Amino acid sequence: MDLRKHINIKGDIGLYKDKYNLWMNSEFVDEKTKEELRSIADDPKELEDRFYQNLEFGTAGLRGILGAGKNRMNKYTVGFATQGLANHIAKWGQKYKDKGVAIAYDSRNMSEEFAKTTALILCANGIRTYLFDSLRPVPVLSFAIRHLKCISGIVITASHNPPEYNGYKVYWKEGYQLTPNQAQEISDEISLIYDFKYIKTIDEEDAIAQGFLHYISSEIDGPYNDAIVSQCLNRELIVEKGNHLNIVYSPLHGSGNVPLRKALKSVGFEHVYVVREQEKPDGNFPTVKVPNPEEISVFELAKKLANEKNADIIIATDPDADRIGIAYKDKKGNYINLSGNQIGCILEYYLISQLREKGDLPKNGVIIKSIVSTDLVDRIADDFNVNVESTLTGFKYIGEKIEEYANTKLRKYILGFEESYGYLVGDHARDKDAVGASLILCEMALYYKENGKNLGDVLEEIYQAYGYYIDCIESIKLGGKEGSERLKKIAAFFRKDLPMKWAGLNVQYIEDYLQGKRNTVGEGTEKLSLPQSNVIKIYLEDDSWFCVRPSGTEPKIKIYFSIRGKTLEEAKNKLEAIRDEVMKKAIEAQN
Repeated sequence: MDLRKHINIKGDIGLYKDKYNLWMNSEFVDEKTKEELRSIADDPKELEDRFYQNLEFGTAGLRGILGAGKNRMNKYTVGFATQGLANHIAKWGQKYKDKGVAIAYDSRNMSEEFAKTTALILCANGIRTYLFDSLRPVPVLSFAIRHLKCISGIVITASHNPPEYNGYKVYWKEGYQLTPNQAQEISDEISLIYDFKYIKTIDEEDAIAQGFLHYISSEIDGPYNDAIVSQCLNRELIVEKGNHLNIVYSPLHGSGNVPLRKALKSVGFEHVYVVREQEKPDGNFPTVKVPNPEEISVFELAKKLANEKNADIIIATDPDADRIGIAYKDKKGNYINLSGNQIGCILEYYLISQLREKGDLPKNGVIIKSIVSTDLVDRIADDFNVNVESTLTGFKYIGEKIEEYANTKLRKYILGFEESYGYLVGDHARDKDAVGASLILCEMALYYKENGKNLGDVLEEIYQAYGYYIDCIESIKLGGKEGSERLKKIAAFFRKDLPMKWAGLNVQYIEDYLQGKRNTVGEGTEKLSLPQSNVIKIYLEDDSWFCVRPSGTEPKIKIYFSIRGKTLEEAKNKLEAIRDEVMKKAIEAQN
């Protein structure tokens, strides 16, 4: 039997039962895994879902539901991915094997086990490996890659996904996640590993004795904290008046608790209150449906504590602490959540206005954002003569730009952000950093409080100066093979059968990033400069837009809306009308 035919990523879906049997008959698959597989032996739909394809390795590495099978997150799919990465690194030569790989993990179920599995496979392949001795956030891993001058890095996390998920993020030497070409090269290596026996491993004691496995801790934590603290613009204000600001923080059962509290304390914020029910790392995330700071519901316990402590600001971070959500106290005593775009715009406004006030605003300064983030960023930047560049969705593209400008000096990086609550202030890392962002957000809240304003007041000032922008996201989630096909139909509709008028507004131009073209109505097409991606962005005649993007990490399609109005009420009414029409068409298209 040719095993490649049965285990290869793009094998015949009809052979899923044969693939199941290969796992059941393999001497390398443990009894616990086989017992789980026996429990689904009489469930054809479950068998198909677990074996019709390999868990896809893409630019976000692996991400999937925990469980046995080729299309699940388990130590075997992690093993295939790691051996593929090891083979890829080996092609670069001994020098790069000696540079090593840094590994971190968050609080999710099986994260620590997967991290150790990964480390020992790399060590067995003669690759120096740096494994954190306990859970750490994504930004600390990104920092560690650069600090240790590693060739690569891995974080075991599924970010803000539901508790049944876990994942495997891979980074390269610059400190950002794999680009599409790199991911494809590693995916090709994985596809060549057609049997469990080709996954190398080694005992932990032998890995340490042979000098391959190194546990790391404070030697990274200290320099990382120094790096983010150096980004504060008004350190003296915090030292003098930091006790004026009451802060409530929730790590949402994740990895942000220790580094974030350490950072706030080190600059002088004395009144930081942690939501005790959500403080302890717990991969089941028992107090929330999903550990996502984008969801207002996860702030329920934090708001209760905030009322008790008279907090000025609430902060919540996701399990791997790369995303941060906030709520502020308004003049009526209510706690109001800000959207990811609103946080980004207030953060941008604070940074560049303070830099200008201090005479430190660079003439070649640049803000880097994703194409699905609000254009309000551009309006603010224009007023301060700061450049704005847009990238594809995925912070790796922002990281690429930061690295480019660090080398060429053509631009001076100020801030990178995505509307999905991801921000990076400073160039100490190449991925979004909720720990570092928390420092600047609290400094900002203190600064405006001392000037008689809350963050809502500042946002209103921005709106009045630059226009009212309302942004939101709708998601259509459809799991399984059938759901995947329906999602493809939705994307195809907006690419091929797009109506040219929405809520009475004409389409001005369409950007199709898969085809790499911008089609301006009545004027023809031109090439886009960004790489190919399955994204369609539709601009309307009033500069509002919506964007259709299948998720790269979950079985869903996201539709982003950014609507502009002369008043808040006008923007809200436009949003409702356009969103209703778009979602109706999306539902019709999948059938």
